Amino acid sequence: MAVRHAILVKMTRFAIRAISLSVIAISAFAQQPRGYTIPIADISTETKRQTIIDREPGQYIGHPTTVLLEDGRTMIVVYPKGHGKGAIQMRRSRDAGRTWSDRLPVPESWATSLETPTIHRVIDPKGVKRLILFSGLYPIRMSVSEDDGASWSPLAKIGDFGGIVAMSDLVRLKDGRYMALFHDDGRFLRGSNQKGPFEVYKSISSDGGLTWSEPTIIAKHASAHLCEPGAVRSPDGRQIAVLLRENSRKQNSFVIFSNDEGATWSDPRELPGALTGDRHVARYAPDGRLFITFRDTTLESKTRGDWVGWVGRYDDIAQGREGQYRVRIMRNYKGADCCYAGVEVLRNGTFVTTTYGHWTQGEQPYVASVRFRLKELDARLQR
Repeated sequence: MAVRHAILVKMTRFAIRAISLSVIAISAFAQQPRGYTIPIADISTETKRQTIIDREPGQYIGHPTTVLLEDGRTMIVVYPKGHGKGAIQMRRSRDAGRTWSDRLPVPESWATSLETPTIHRVIDPKGVKRLILFSGLYPIRMSVSEDDGASWSPLAKIGDFGGIVAMSDLVRLKDGRYMALFHDDGRFLRGSNQKGPFEVYKSISSDGGLTWSEPTIIAKHASAHLCEPGAVRSPDGRQIAVLLRENSRKQNSFVIFSNDEGATWSDPRELPGALTGDRHVARYAPDGRLFITFRDTTLESKTRGDWVGWVGRYDDIAQGREGQYRVRIMRNYKGADCCYAGVEVLRNGTFVTTTYGHWTQGEQPYVASVRFRLKELDARLQR
């Protein structure tokens, strides 16, 4: 009995110590600073990096997303002619974003879009490649192309549900299915127009994006308004992280993690100030580092309201670290009205990132892209 008692006491002490360490770790993550200490690489004045994609005097043009096709050169951009809603426009680049076509013919139904469009590449279980374009609010609608954007089906609803910024990101799961992510604040999920708590949802496709499951909640928070999910896999492929905008503007951005291909998720955890922003889009560089772009909404930041990026490693996100440095990509001249970005990585390691903003004082926003390699940004900080 004495031996058993001693073992139980030892186990209890071990359990208490483990719980204490967990509490300390959680507390460390919870006490994230509202600003950041990492340096800023400012390329906002380097106009040679910039390409104007669409600009029209007196017309608001915004909220683009992009897709890079398998040839490594063909890039497609879609965006609304208006602030988050309006007729969807499409352009194509044949030279990896250096030059762009005029506005291309699209289905008449694209003129009825009520929200920010998003475009994604998907491949079905038989190897058929498709482009799919989503338009959100109630109901979420989708348009499909099986000829790399030469022709499209009309926008058609994917189910009796809606959402905001649908689908802000898409993850291919290990079994070949796709997980789409979006959010809603109660108004559009079932078309009730009754505002409620912010919730983040997933929907699954098993047939290469043609049909989608009923949405299920993956994240919500008692006080934070979580929205606009942006996903990234760990380098070993075992974990998916989803970065989340915080729309009450009282806290930093948040992150959730899944170790089972999206079946279950960790509780939301606040990110460092260095990663606080809206509409995170992440891509890996050839050297294994991450570049993540977003609208800077960091509570304490010299570049608040601008189009910015973050450079670091996945482990920085997992461990709640600030990362390596931030990037000021372009200066925005009106509030925080900019930056729902597409990001593509070319075979030579060049990033081509594309978004909208008030890039010229006194003018309506327009769509532009910026290109760079991380080694060029590294060199700026070493001068």
